[in-house]
Amino acid sequence: MLERAYWMELETVMSYLQASINPDGVRAQEIKEALEEDIQEELEHARRFGQRIKELYGVVPGSLEFKPEQSCLQPPEHQTDVVHVIKGVIAAETAAIEHYNRIIEFCEGKDYVTQDMVIGILHDEEGHRRLFEGFLREYEAEGLA
Repeated sequence: MLERAYWMELETVMSYLQASINPDGVRAQEIKEALEEDIQEELEHARRFGQRIKELYGVVPGSLEFKPEQSCLQPPEHQTDVVHVIKGVIAAETAAIEHYNRIIEFCEGKDYVTQDMVIGILHDEEGHRRLFEGFLREYEAEGLA
């Protein structure tokens, strides 16, 4: 479960990196800036998952074990399609939140250190999702989504 979380975070870094560079247009700027901030946080999450894997006597996997899952965050056909990016971020954050809740439940009564760490990361992910849900509501209110 920790290895999957590690890969989810690293894939999110890759996806957010391209999504913070590719979009065009005046309205894209705020989204790109929000993603720039999230990249560092997601990278730190991956680092924390990797460190916990090591602390539990595991081995942090190498790049050949990576299998991408985030089809929702692939670049859109039109680089002005900011709504596609927003919806992709919401989907990625939701997947992380669901997985982290499973880890928290699994750890109950077994591994409070991991559980506590994941609760903190879960808090960050919920904040990211909430921010992008706000962006989406704004686009929907203006008839752009």
